[in-house]
Amino acid sequence: MRKIILCFLILLSVSLFDSMSRKEKKVELEKTALSQDQGQWLYEQMDLDGLICLDAFKSAYTGYKKLNKGNNPLLTLIDFSLPSTEKRMYVLDLAKKEILFVSYVSHGRNSGQNYATSFSNRDGSHQSSLGFYRTVDTYNGGNGYSLRLDGLEKGINDKAMQRAIVIHGADYCSENAIRSTGRLGRSFGCPAIPRELAKPIIDTIKGGSLLFIYADQPEYLASSKVLEEDQILTGKNILSARNNTPTRSFSSSLAGS
Repeated sequence: MRKIILCFLILLSVSLFDSMSRKEKKVELEKTALSQDQGQWLYEQMDLDGLICLDAFKSAYTGYKKLNKGNNPLLTLIDFSLPSTEKRMYVLDLAKKEILFVSYVSHGRNSGQNYATSFSNRDGSHQSSLGFYRTVDTYNGGNGYSLRLDGLEKGINDKAMQRAIVIHGADYCSENAIRSTGRLGRSFGCPAIPRELAKPIIDTIKGGSLLFIYADQPEYLASSKVLEEDQILTGKNILSARNNTPTRSFSSSLAGS
């Protein structure tokens, strides 16, 4: 009899734990859904359509809501799905709904030519790393005024400090370089920016704001713990949209017109 009671209590405990886990997961998904809705609303309020990819912004905003400390209103987004010949770095003030800077930015020399297609967290790879970073402090080094970055995603960019991945100015990140070679020059993995913008951008975002480096890379999107619930919800939304899509039929006369 005692064994039966014990087994019953164990099964009840497991059932309660499983129920609580499902509820917690549901709450997380609801929070992510709210974040996505807020992201879409903010994207429209800031009139970013045509300037910033919606998917990139929504991913950046999802991480911002989870990782932001001290109500810092600044969010920097780098979109490496774009070529280096386009301005693909955006510094945003989400509280004021203002675009502070739009700039060229170089990627790592082993990440690709005009497009960055390969990414690594390995020291010595000379590749860029995707994901979320927090800006730290500044210093003057071999590349001039520079800003240290703390990688926040384990196994993805958490070796940024060890690799000395920083924001700095570079002559090879300029329109002259594009005219000369057809693309920007490349770094050892740092997001290098035009030398004349280094100080104003660094002084704006230093001291704890978030930076997100995006690319349309399934491997990153699948492995990022920060965006994990976002990807689950996106998949559910796609499935729901497919299930709710009405079947359309066309008459032969309309189909041939």
